[in-house]
Amino acid sequence: MGKLVLVRHGQSQWNLENRFTGWVDVPLSEKGRQEAMNAGEKLKGIKFDKAYTSALQRAQQTQDIILDVTGQKNVPVEKDQALNERHYGALQGLNKKETADKYGAEQVHIWRRSYDVPPPKDKTELNPDGISESLKDTAARTLPYFYSKILPDVKKGMSLLVSAHGNSLRSIVMDLDKLTKQQVLELNLDTGVPIVYDIESSGKILDKTILSSEPAKT
Repeated sequence: MGKLVLVRHGQSQWNLENRFTGWVDVPLSEKGRQEAMNAGEKLKGIKFDKAYTSALQRAQQTQDIILDVTGQKNVPVEKDQALNERHYGALQGLNKKETADKYGAEQVHIWRRSYDVPPPKDKTELNPDGISESLKDTAARTLPYFYSKILPDVKKGMSLLVSAHGNSLRSIVMDLDKLTKQQVLELNLDTGVPIVYDIESSGKILDKTILSSEPAKT
């Protein structure tokens, strides 16, 4: 049996400021660092064989803290853009409340939570290439990587840590849990909260545990 641990990064500085982040490479806030430490305390009982993270520092910092707290700083780590957060297009850097005031809360909710409607692709200082992704687009790059690089090792009995982002991890959870497009709209992953899957060699999920967001007892 293998073990797959998924962790959304701790609170970032732009989470704290209520801004759309996407691919902008912002660091963890102090609260985010504490959330990562709490996650590490809860994962001390797992010996990881390998760790995966995105190309963005908030996910990498979260993973570094977890591995440090668990005493596993020498675990091999692979970083890949396939695990990046969804690209929020022209919304990147904007305050979420101000964006809702400008475009209407309903429209912003559609951009944030729909499965296949991407945010505006206008070119901005933080989006010079005019890129934008829906959750469907995010899944299209995240899932092939997951199924080619990560899941095969879990099926071999390895224990893996994946530190990534709300939407890249939502696409993985959606697929593992067989959620519909409607069900995934209600799926929200809290920052710094590990999700632990026990998976047998056939790929069948034997158990899923979402660890509490409360600080670990010491």
